[in-house]
Amino acid sequence: MRFNSLAFRLFASAAAWTLVVLPVTAILLVSLYREAVERNFDARLNVYLTSLVASTTEGSGAKPKEPANLGEPIFTIPLSGWYWQIKPLDGAARPVFVSDSLLDQQLKLPSQNAVPPDTSLTRRAYADGPEQQRLRVVEREIRPAGLNSTPYSYAVAGDAAEIDRDLAGFTTMLIAALAVLGLGLLVATFFQVRFGLQPLRAVRQDLAQIRSGEAEKLEGELPVEIRPLQQELNALIQSNREIVDRARTHVGNLAHALKTPLSVISNEARTHQGPLSDKVVEQAEIMRTQITHHLDRARVAARSSVIGDITEVAGVLQALKRTLDRIYEERGLDLEVFCGDELRFQGEKQDFEEMIGNLLDNACKWARSRVKAEARRLDDAASFMVVVDDDGPGLTGDERAKIGKRGQRLDESKPGSGLGLSIVADLAHLYKGRLELEPSPEGGLRARLELPAA
Repeated sequence: MRFNSLAFRLFASAAAWTLVVLPVTAILLVSLYREAVERNFDARLNVYLTSLVASTTEGSGAKPKEPANLGEPIFTIPLSGWYWQIKPLDGAARPVFVSDSLLDQQLKLPSQNAVPPDTSLTRRAYADGPEQQRLRVVEREIRPAGLNSTPYSYAVAGDAAEIDRDLAGFTTMLIAALAVLGLGLLVATFFQVRFGLQPLRAVRQDLAQIRSGEAEKLEGELPVEIRPLQQELNALIQSNREIVDRARTHVGNLAHALKTPLSVISNEARTHQGPLSDKVVEQAEIMRTQITHHLDRARVAARSSVIGDITEVAGVLQALKRTLDRIYEERGLDLEVFCGDELRFQGEKQDFEEMIGNLLDNACKWARSRVKAEARRLDDAASFMVVVDDDGPGLTGDERAKIGKRGQRLDESKPGSGLGLSIVADLAHLYKGRLELEPSPEGGLRARLELPAA
């Protein structure tokens, strides 16, 4: 999955949302659970507090009586973390009564920390207790003998470690559950993205088949959202074919329209003698050559842009070998061809035959006894190379630069127009390939032609 891809963007956005929502959910659930645990703990402390108030305010005394046993042995174990305390609110330094577990210590009351009471005059807060204990304290203001009597603070404290243990256990299970949920969501999102984008991968494969010539248009039933894309692409491919066909027709019509008048001019000029007629014939031939050259370029440029044209390389090489073997049979040339069956040229067969035919024919003309042609795929896998070697006299650097020019010939004794290598170079350039000439290991000339592979 590449960073700059639609699949990565969909997966990353879903993953980021999951990684944000799950921690927020965990924090919210832990907070709600803490409040629930604290309410339950406070309710337990409130039961003890109510029992403590009831056992000390029996009768009409102005002072609380010594409370009876609250029924919990934890209030008698020294420094157990569970304490109660009764203290007057008239500024007295010492409490009236304390639980046996508190020994000679005092509780830090919520009222001392300015914690506001609720409607029942009850305060709830955390406080530090003896031995660095963390306590949950519930405090209530009581007037034993009525409104005009001295108010007393009744407080019951419990060890907050119970709250922390419950909360820690819940948090651990919650984190584990949300981690599993998050991992499951990420995996599900990954497969959801792959499944959702599967039609686009099918379109890409179909387009590759169209480009390689295995199909003519996008087939298959695609989702409703992609179906307009399929229709537009098919229309574009058909329009491209129609444009190329019209271009070929126009090129042919133009060639016929121009060549016929030129032939008439040349024939008429040849019937007259003199410098003027010779100049007319000369310039007419130059015009004919230029027209042929540029019309061929236009024709090949139109064909090279057609989607779906492919040519089997091995078949063309073997066919050319059989033809050249017959042509140069009397010279006894050893023509060898090497090519893998999997190589295919991204272009029309006629153009490939013209390029390779010119190279092989040129090599056979100059070879002494041997010509070797080999086709192989290049490292980038998007192109291939055809190498033609001969054991002829070869060429110097200046001669190789000159021979590539249109109409240049170094030896008039050999038949031909001098256009062969120029045509090959032009065709290769139009297919975004190239032709290079260099010395051959066989002793003659090496022609290396690179072309796009299908």
